[in-house]
Amino acid sequence: QLQLVESGGALVQAGGSLRLSCATSGDFLRYYRVGWFRQAPGKDREGVSSIRIIDGATLYSDAVEGRFTISGDTAGSTVYLEMNSLKPEDTAVYYCAANPGPYASLNGNDYNFWGQGTQVSVSS
Repeated sequence: QLQLVESGGALVQAGGSLRLSCATSGDFLRYYRVGWFRQAPGKDREGVSSIRIIDGATLYSDAVEGRFTISGDTAGSTVYLEMNSLKPEDTAVYYCAANPGPYASLNGNDYNFWGQGTQVSVSS
């Protein structure tokens, strides 16, 4: 059972930045696809970004393209989501997810391991 732990969520003003972390023990994430998803109150879960560390493939949703950057550490134990130019509409609980799939994906159905989430709140 792969356990994922997110951290880094906070309250920030619009235009600010945050870095979220998704960590696990061992180097499993090096070989998995890892995705960041978010869910705002009353809205469906939304895929934000995804990475496969082993081949460097990344994906971003249109909503965050150019503002967010996903990356993985060389140890393969942590994936980061660097969020810049934050907007109030980025407010949500952010989840990381992982799966040993062959490509990056923003589809939540492609993931079977999920973290508990971290709250990001952006004030106007």
